[in-house]
Amino acid sequence: MGSDLERFLATARGSVGSAAAAKVGYLDRMAGGPDRLIQQASSATWELNTLRGRLVELSARGATATLTAAIELVSEAQTQGEPVAWIAPTAGTFYPPDVAESGVDLAALVVVRVRDAIAAARVAERLLRSSAFGLVVLDLCSPSGGSVELAIANQGRLVTLAQTHDAAIVCITDKTTETASLGSLVSLRAEALRLRDRDDISITVRALKDKRRGPGWQHTVRRRAPAGL
Repeated sequence: MGSDLERFLATARGSVGSAAAAKVGYLDRMAGGPDRLIQQASSATWELNTLRGRLVELSARGATATLTAAIELVSEAQTQGEPVAWIAPTAGTFYPPDVAESGVDLAALVVVRVRDAIAAARVAERLLRSSAFGLVVLDLCSPSGGSVELAIANQGRLVTLAQTHDAAIVCITDKTTETASLGSLVSLRAEALRLRDRDDISITVRALKDKRRGPGWQHTVRRRAPAGL
């Protein structure tokens, strides 16, 4: 694990400087393309700086919109020069071409494949202790459907590390609105919804629980639908 971590950190530190340039290039390329961003809510509720020091759960049934909302945070972190780690199960839904198409610099993104939630929590703790990462994403969606649980002891350590190192921890889960959250240590639980409106696709993040601002707020991003859909 020690040598692997050193390689992870070297990858992140050596490549993250190109993240901002990659994002600018992406926006230039997509300025007239079918998937270009056409509108974003001015709300400052779903952004990296408001999530620092917090354990966040981002959920939805099917997990498609959750991945898009999480990737939005990854892109934002990279534009700020913050290394990001994405921890996912071996047979998870992380698909590099889609992530790159969203403007993320894959060379500056540390991706760790793990066998289960216990391994995911341990990796996240080690990465956070390095003080090198501003955002750590844990994909807790089970390949067979639903989500795996994260022990309360692991959640406690992650919250402490997030607060100590001013980092955000975002856990992606596959569950309905009525399903209970990961636990009482979750500071923000939000659901990600995908809606189709004529030629546009809207991704809305809606707070179900927010210990700082209260539930009910929402953040919406609109994108052009690909041609033919």
